[in-house]
Amino acid sequence: MVANQAATLKGQFLLSMPNLLDPNFHQTVTCICEHSENGAMGFIINRVHHSLTTRDIFEELAIEPRSGLDANPIYLGGPVHLGEIFVLHGPPFNWEASLMITPSLAMSNTRDVLEAIAMGNGPREFIIILGCAGWGPGQLESEIKENAWLNYPIFEENIFDMPVELRWEEAVKKMGIDPSLLSDLAGHA
Repeated sequence: MVANQAATLKGQFLLSMPNLLDPNFHQTVTCICEHSENGAMGFIINRVHHSLTTRDIFEELAIEPRSGLDANPIYLGGPVHLGEIFVLHGPPFNWEASLMITPSLAMSNTRDVLEAIAMGNGPREFIIILGCAGWGPGQLESEIKENAWLNYPIFEENIFDMPVELRWEEAVKKMGIDPSLLSDLAGHA
């Protein structure tokens, strides 16, 4: 249970540990967007859909993109709400609905941000995501106690600038941990 704002994981990365065998989360980096006593929600930022691009999303929504803006990858944000589109982005944050995650990162899921991106007038840094990851009350805290996750404050360069295939390893290194030394054994005192 999250007793106060200081105990929240909002604005943190969850880095899956080797013992997390669920194929939805194996070796993932998840950006936590919301965390309260009611549960948590976030987006995996290192899984790309192998056959969809922004062109497909824009076509489905009947949005005509400016040339060159239609071939960006679509990310698989998690196994929940797979039919919903989300945008993880930097400034500006003046869309119909933007949930601030950190002072320089937000999540939006309204048509206006997608139309702006298609026209080249949206956020400079963004990823478009299908689906999300969700945890019920106390579930994420329990998984952390079971050594399924490490957490670390979000750093935006991992989301927008780093090659997808390096995001997990680089996030673990940023924590000061050699990824090859991670164990799947929990340590309990």
